[in-house]
Amino acid sequence: MRSSTLLSALAVAAPAVLAQNATSNSTSLCDKYAMAVFNASNATTQYTLLTVLVNTAVIGNYSKDPKNAVTGILNNGTYEGRPVSLLKYFDGMLASSNRGGSEGVAVNSLDGGGAEPLMMNKPANGTSSNQYFLLTHLYSYFGALLGCSAYSKEGFPAYTGFGSQYEVHKFMDLSHDEVSYFIQEVGLAATSLGVTTEDATAVGKQLDMVFNYKCAANATVIPAQGPQQQSICIADDCPTAPNATCSAYKAQVAEPVPANDTNMYTSTRSAAPSGTAAGGSGSSASGTDSGSTAESTGAATMNVLGAVVMGAAGIAALAAGL
Repeated sequence: MRSSTLLSALAVAAPAVLAQNATSNSTSLCDKYAMAVFNASNATTQYTLLTVLVNTAVIGNYSKDPKNAVTGILNNGTYEGRPVSLLKYFDGMLASSNRGGSEGVAVNSLDGGGAEPLMMNKPANGTSSNQYFLLTHLYSYFGALLGCSAYSKEGFPAYTGFGSQYEVHKFMDLSHDEVSYFIQEVGLAATSLGVTTEDATAVGKQLDMVFNYKCAANATVIPAQGPQQQSICIADDCPTAPNATCSAYKAQVAEPVPANDTNMYTSTRSAAPSGTAAGGSGSSASGTDSGSTAESTGAATMNVLGAVVMGAAGIAALAAGL
């Protein structure tokens, strides 16, 4: 287990810092960069920024002249020189998704065209796939996380998935390198698009504190959902939070098993209503998707993808084509 890069003093910091600018003013990071790129901060510009950031973090660079390389969480990469592969949590090869039962189930979250629609600044082809619900719920989750002023207003739907990211991810048994890798890729996606190092670093540290320590005390990420268990890193090599509440967490689950005929999840989603930006519910072990295991929709891993702010440089060319 590597030593933590986060000072223990940050462990008691309020998660609300994620939504605030790294400077002393109260403008949220979301609003700050929407204004910097579009000279306007509204539902359309804020949602566009989050779309490009999340898509870049997921698949890697696809914009012109990025400021730095982004491997992307769906691609094999490294964290501090050690290999990491997260694709298995997205492509249905492992029974690692929580759909409300006592065991993980296998869900293909790349069933909406994979990388191709993301490269066109879309979440998926069509609106009824697991991929569509995963990506659009990530956009909304991050909108709340970053304090977007248009969040939950017309054109920027509120996040309606499960509040506890521990519950969402618990059947994945994610290691410290795995969680650190996706936080790393989010940060690289942000700086590749022009986010200042100061802003990206500040938010990255807060992501690490909230999600990358086991037994962390309840924290509020989505204001309407209140304090929840948020530890995503729960494997043996994960550092223990300074304010640990291990007794409040359920017994550690076993590593996910390969998909088979008995643990495949069958969804009966319907398409999102015409005209909605990112409607529906999902991204966790709760929601309105009807399936063979339990009522839920749910994001696979990476629910913190959007928690680093967008930057000005590099996004304007992409946004111009939307």
